[in-house]
Amino acid sequence: MFYLAAYRMIEYDANERFLHQAQNAQYNIDSRVDSYTNVLRSAAAFFRASDHVDRASFHTYVEGLQIARQYPALDNINYAEYFTDAEREAFERVSRGSNDGRAAGYPAFAGIWPPERRPAYWVLTMIEPLPEFREKIGRNIAARAPVARALEESRDTGAMSASGMPIDSVHQPLGAGLALRLPVYRTGLPIDTVEQRHLAYMGSVGIGFSVPRLMQAALEQMQVRDTRLVLYDIGRTGAAPQAPVQLFDSRPGGLALRPAQLFSVVLPVAFNNRQWSAHFSSPKTSWYSHFDLWLPWLAMLCGFTGSLLFYLLFHTLSSSRMRAVQMAKEMTRELRTSQARLQQSHQRLRRLAAHADHIKEEERKRIAREIHDDLGQNLLVLRIEVDLLATRTRQRHPRLHARAQQMLRQIDATIKSVRNIINDLRPTVLDLGLYAAVEWQIAQFRHRSGIMCELIDHDTEINIGDHGATAIFRVVQESLSNILQHAHASLVRVELRQADGVLSLTITDNGVGLRENSRNKVGSFGLVGIEERIHLLNGTCSIAGSPNGGTTVAITVPVGAAQAPRQPSLAA
Repeated sequence: MFYLAAYRMIEYDANERFLHQAQNAQYNIDSRVDSYTNVLRSAAAFFRASDHVDRASFHTYVEGLQIARQYPALDNINYAEYFTDAEREAFERVSRGSNDGRAAGYPAFAGIWPPERRPAYWVLTMIEPLPEFREKIGRNIAARAPVARALEESRDTGAMSASGMPIDSVHQPLGAGLALRLPVYRTGLPIDTVEQRHLAYMGSVGIGFSVPRLMQAALEQMQVRDTRLVLYDIGRTGAAPQAPVQLFDSRPGGLALRPAQLFSVVLPVAFNNRQWSAHFSSPKTSWYSHFDLWLPWLAMLCGFTGSLLFYLLFHTLSSSRMRAVQMAKEMTRELRTSQARLQQSHQRLRRLAAHADHIKEEERKRIAREIHDDLGQNLLVLRIEVDLLATRTRQRHPRLHARAQQMLRQIDATIKSVRNIINDLRPTVLDLGLYAAVEWQIAQFRHRSGIMCELIDHDTEINIGDHGATAIFRVVQESLSNILQHAHASLVRVELRQADGVLSLTITDNGVGLRENSRNKVGSFGLVGIEERIHLLNGTCSIAGSPNGGTTVAITVPVGAAQAPRQPSLAA
């Protein structure tokens, strides 16, 4: 038993060292992929910074990156110009005179390869370093369907693309090279929608890198050289599972050992919305020192010759350590599970609150519309009839005329009450625009409270959808209600304006200020409701105040977000 305990402890420690080294290699791979991704982003920024990038400036830029020394796994940086089939003849006419005349420079344009006509083309026009990849100039990289789909998706979304297809190159074996690409849009054009991105799109900048060199650089950081790394591409993140595609194997012949003689671990590697699977394996004996090999026998000898107390102490310490590690892992797993459940519960409550708020506003609009269309019209007809009765009885029936006049006054009071109810449900002035509704609400607040309330006008046009306008109006309504109930203020300033696609609202008072426990007061949801409304509009909300210093509510909402707010689904 002493022998087995020592052997398992050594194996456990060796396995932990192996896992630690494998995780370091995984981190090294991730960090190198990130650094190459940053190179691609900087290259895209270089193209976007100028309306026209020629081959000389592109060569100077790439030469300054010092690829061979700083990014050893990077093969090249290239640019593919995009054009449609209708623009092909114009591209070929311009490209015929694009060579620089140098023997080692860009070759004379010999036509697009492959020459088959297609609806759209992505043709390589610039690539550095040039001497190793001159034959790539003029190649349509979208000739392969998966690459074309990845390029089209990148063009439409503005995101980085990786087709997962290996690069066909004479410089390295098939499958050893992969590519990453970023779209390039014309400077100064909007790219907020798919149609705008189509109009502004001019091409794609990409990098090609060697998977073997990338993996070998990560393996060089491991202490044991007998480690085998096999890398698989298992498909796009979130897509249907596909058969794994092997990208790299550091030892194609494998390790001539049984699985029980190996340490093995499978670690994920994220590669631009594609999931890689890194399989590490290494002989167990490579992680043992000479002392580790003899320690089990020494432990067995000590077990035979030592005292029972020493044996029990050693066993207790060993088992306690394993239990502590297991307990820590279990507690960590339970904590993560609890956090995930809490997050899901929080999201469901937020979706439920948003849905309830949406239903409440729609129900208010429906009730206000039905009261106006049904009860309002009936009251109007009733008033007309009573007014006719009062007119006809004015001379002949004084007492009946007096009763009719009293009924007219009662009907007018009822109509006024109905209008107040409609305005409380949803002010009709909202149909005239957000600014008019806020101005009306301020006038009502000033009339009801007697507090001086100013609306700061910037003469800017407020352009926002109905949902966003209703939400902003409710924020103003709730803020003024809080000021009336709690602030004891004598002056309120409301500032509303829209500039550069952002709607901003600031409400300031000179009241008693916001106390520390105001937000957490039981049964009070006014401030929380304001923040949730603004969150659903993708905006930001700041509520600041201090005792005797007044309170300021400042919100900003992107106009696009206000016009298309979040509508969380309750299907989950």
